[in-house]
Amino acid sequence: METVTVNLALHGIGRPARQLDPGEDERWVTVEQFEHVLETVAERDDVHLTFDDGNESDVEIALPRLVDRGLTAEFFPLAGRLGQRGYLDRDGVRALARAGMEIGSHGWEPRDWRRLDDRHARRELTEAPKLLGDLCGHPVRRFSLPFGAYDRQVLTRLKQAGATRVYTSDGGAASRDGWLQARTELRHDLDDDWLDGVLADGRRRRTWVGRLFRRGDR
Repeated sequence: METVTVNLALHGIGRPARQLDPGEDERWVTVEQFEHVLETVAERDDVHLTFDDGNESDVEIALPRLVDRGLTAEFFPLAGRLGQRGYLDRDGVRALARAGMEIGSHGWEPRDWRRLDDRHARRELTEAPKLLGDLCGHPVRRFSLPFGAYDRQVLTRLKQAGATRVYTSDGGAASRDGWLQARTELRHDLDDDWLDGVLADGRRRRTWVGRLFRRGDR
């Protein structure tokens, strides 16, 4: 039977230590909101947390709270932003890996991968994961799509680059074993009703899939 998961995508937590790009503040949450999310999902084995961009709050705020609760998550830094103000440095990536967190790639810079020429595609899909892999000590083969944007060419390039999993921002639940993984982004205005609705989607799909398989067994 298919196993279903809800992937939640976080970006920054707390007070930003850098100037945010236009609209980026909509994807930042408070420390209190983040802690509430952790308490809500701590006992849920069908929820997976991911972090995009490689903001310094990944290590300063998220990491200790994940470790305290015995949780793991997947982090997707921008390789070209390492060491810049407000972002992780190389030691931060190493610290995440040492703590048992999964490291994936969000590319080199925030670019729409649908509009890459071959030279930029090589930097985003080959050079960025290689740098991150050198830091964490093992190959990086998972990717998070910048802006959640993709088309057939993007997916083809990712397969050619050896991607073993690709995360979108499509929303909704996903098959846990799927190569292409939908995620739901956490936003600055999240509340209990919104979070309950997102997590209930995973339960609904799991129930629906179970019924479908049971009908097929008859």
